[in-house]
Amino acid sequence: MRNRTRACAVAAAAAFLLTAAVGNAAAGGGQPVSLVSPGDPYAACDISGDGSGTNYASAEDEPYVTVSPRDARDAVGIFQQDRWSNGGARGLTATYTHDGQHFSETPLPFTHCAPGGLNYQRASDGWVSTGPDGTVYGSGLVFDATDARNGVAASTSYDGGRTWTHTVPLIDDTQAQFTDDKNSVTADPVHPGVAYQVWDRIDEDDSAQVYDGPAYISITRDGGRHWSKARPFVDTSVVRHSQTIGNVIVVDPRTDTLYDVFDWQTYDIDYTTGTFTPTDLHFAVVKSTDQGRTWSKPVTLAQDTAVAEVDPNAPGDASKALRAGGDLPNVAIDPHTGELYAAYEGSDFSAGAYNSVELTHSTDGGRTWSAPKRVNQVASAPAFTPSITVDGHGTVAISYYDLRYLTAGNTTTVPTAAWLLTFPRGGEDHPSERRISRVFDWLQAPYAGWGHFLGDYEGLATDGSSAVRPLFVETNDNAPQDSTDAYSGVLATICGYGPVAPAAAVPRATAAPRATAAQAAQSHRVIR
Repeated sequence: MRNRTRACAVAAAAAFLLTAAVGNAAAGGGQPVSLVSPGDPYAACDISGDGSGTNYASAEDEPYVTVSPRDARDAVGIFQQDRWSNGGARGLTATYTHDGQHFSETPLPFTHCAPGGLNYQRASDGWVSTGPDGTVYGSGLVFDATDARNGVAASTSYDGGRTWTHTVPLIDDTQAQFTDDKNSVTADPVHPGVAYQVWDRIDEDDSAQVYDGPAYISITRDGGRHWSKARPFVDTSVVRHSQTIGNVIVVDPRTDTLYDVFDWQTYDIDYTTGTFTPTDLHFAVVKSTDQGRTWSKPVTLAQDTAVAEVDPNAPGDASKALRAGGDLPNVAIDPHTGELYAAYEGSDFSAGAYNSVELTHSTDGGRTWSAPKRVNQVASAPAFTPSITVDGHGTVAISYYDLRYLTAGNTTTVPTAAWLLTFPRGGEDHPSERRISRVFDWLQAPYAGWGHFLGDYEGLATDGSSAVRPLFVETNDNAPQDSTDAYSGVLATICGYGPVAPAAAVPRATAAPRATAAQAAQSHRVIR
């Protein structure tokens, strides 16, 4: 105990110095993060030919973040810029820092709104990852709203996010039956110049009664200058009417093993009525021991029990529906032990009434997984959109949103806050929690297809041996021309933050049935 206390004090002091060095006390309401999306690089873009729908000017959504393993002061974030109501955004914006404190924005060249961008109308689902040599790999969905053209694109930065080059489509589908979705990119931590892009590709042909959604992969081995031909690596045709979604790769640097975690979804489809009924929803993992050339068969790690995300005070009011990270797992690996962690939304601990943040982990290379455990700290409050990472000491960190400040009878707002939860290796005991955002109204966020949208995921990356960097979105009150913004900072993880914040009386949500399978299929596939 004495040794632990001394180590804790030393590490906490180091983390405090790191936090102070990057100006961690900032921005409104005492939150320990700063605004990183002050402008709009697409404000002057002509979008008159980019299809119908409502465009939310200056709205940032669905962020992700990466930190350089060479220097924790070098960080790059990415988010959707100027969200559309019916899918995607004007483009993707990168926000980057070289001192850990001051961020600059630059448009990523994925759409016609960016200088030198690809000739697509919209972009979505941004993802970034930094390799051991400092190369930053970017990924984005690209598509048109006025025709069927869509795909996944790659771009690479060799100067920490300031400029982007080698921007190319990895796949460019032009037939309406093919839809690419939910991409991610992972830099190999062992091999400089190697990175992996993965996504799902839906093949839907109603006339032939075909519905298939294998996972696809494209690999660079020369620092993003060239990418391999996209190919399927998780075969869903073995179970009729199945798809993957939410593919994310992590790499064990000790063994050079790749793990891809995703949601496997199977439907019963009535082609007469167009009705989708889910018959099996579960999270699964495949692995590769030869840098992505061959892959194992899927292993189930947990059932997907996520239900529709709603305002608990108005669960049937579509105008107050919420859009969050249901059905999408977030995954991390302890680089020293190889322990795997997966966090996700699930309703196991509310009897199907609402979602909590659930965690499972594996200590044997993904062969077996622990029983799911609820980790959000207020059991009665719905919780959403977890992101997970593991720092250099093996401390597990999870960021998420919850509704603990929503009181019974509040029918006008949905008070929301973002939280950072930390606990020792294994994720079983002694959690500590800290609020990292203001309390904001989720209903001020853009309405994206079927709910008010902060993002299907948020960013959280290890930032040094005893700190993490979140990147998340908050809303702005009564600001239709700037409804959301992104925030980031460096937060110490060692020794925790003290007791859990007290919660307001949260109304227990009535049972919220899953979105219909048609909505489930559409939600992450058509309305990007």
